[in-house]
Amino acid sequence: MRNSFVKRLAVSASAGFILFSCTSDTLNPNETLDLENSILKSEEAITFNQGSYEIEGSYIIVFDKKVTGNLSSKAANDYKAANSEVKDIALKILDNVHLKGDIVEHVYSKTLMGVSARINADQAVEIGKDSRVAYIEKDKMFTLGPPPGKGPGSGGGGGSDPQVIPWGISRVNGGATYTGSNVAWIIDSGIDASHADLNVDASRGFNAFTKGKDADIATDGNGHGTHVAGTVAAINNDIGVIGVAAGATVIPVKVLSGRGSGSNAGVIAGVDHVAAYGSQGDVANMSLGGGFSQALNDAVINASSVVKFALAAGNESTSATTKSPASANGNNIYTISAMAEGDTWASFSNYGNPPIDYCEPGVAIESTWTGGGYNTISGTSMASPHACGLLLWGSISNDGRTVSGDPDGNADAIGLR
Repeated sequence: MRNSFVKRLAVSASAGFILFSCTSDTLNPNETLDLENSILKSEEAITFNQGSYEIEGSYIIVFDKKVTGNLSSKAANDYKAANSEVKDIALKILDNVHLKGDIVEHVYSKTLMGVSARINADQAVEIGKDSRVAYIEKDKMFTLGPPPGKGPGSGGGGGSDPQVIPWGISRVNGGATYTGSNVAWIIDSGIDASHADLNVDASRGFNAFTKGKDADIATDGNGHGTHVAGTVAAINNDIGVIGVAAGATVIPVKVLSGRGSGSNAGVIAGVDHVAAYGSQGDVANMSLGGGFSQALNDAVINASSVVKFALAAGNESTSATTKSPASANGNNIYTISAMAEGDTWASFSNYGNPPIDYCEPGVAIESTWTGGGYNTISGTSMASPHACGLLLWGSISNDGRTVSGDPDGNADAIGLR
């Protein structure tokens, strides 16, 4: 049992996150980075494409279903009560190895039953011996690099007046004013809630950051999340741009800092929030990812029973089967590759069908940006929100056309309204 656990822990340690509108330098994949001391103080010096960097002393602990299946009936209908009961289970498990509950950071009760906690490797091994624990995964971090085709500091700001329809919106037959009641959950760096071209409901959002400049749920210190939101739902209002489902409500689920950094544990907490408060017909967009993570894939798959998911395939020009959440599969989960104008394959896009379901515009995409501005950037991060907008309308269609140049030899269908 111990050998099996240790092996699982080592395999799980390959996961981490990046925003999928970036390319960057690669660091030593065996290097360990301390989240508090490295990310918060010197993020600008750390950019990379493969998000596989350990957060020192942070683990995700997932409980066995036979333990969590006995949550009270109140907890089944009350997210806060469910979180409280799951934390109680965690405290009992931690107490068995003489650890206190103040090391628990995130609690999960809708998608996974478990917690993230500040423990060391030896403590993780001891906790893994407990029969109530299904598996433990080492937490990971990443830092955003510049978008493909863009250098640091490029883009951003600047209005787009009069209103234009970005080529990607036209290509997928989007741009009509949304008349439904569902919402898009943007799991990203936040959304600029004051942007005149967006209909943002920050009151229903989630923020993984509880202090510092990222603690304001109504802001986006990076721009990435605001750009994604505009492609989904920028308003048809004679200024700026138009989204696929123009005017639909977008809700910020802030799991990435203004510097573009985040953790597996924080992203899963955001997914858990969406599963708790989302409704059938809602869509969550995840334009982020990294190495394979069982915990993240499990969270997305379980959450897809409540909301639909649009997932960026990733920008490493490799198989999406090795990435999370891109490799998560399910009836309500859509992994999206990227193409340029003319329906040609974007050279940076990850590939593989499965898990990829559709290809969408992802090169030179103009959308909303922080400070009330607009920006044109590229990446599968830009492709995925096209699918998110289409899913808000109900489903994704295809007219028989496929992207040309798909490197896996099985050309992805182009998703349309």
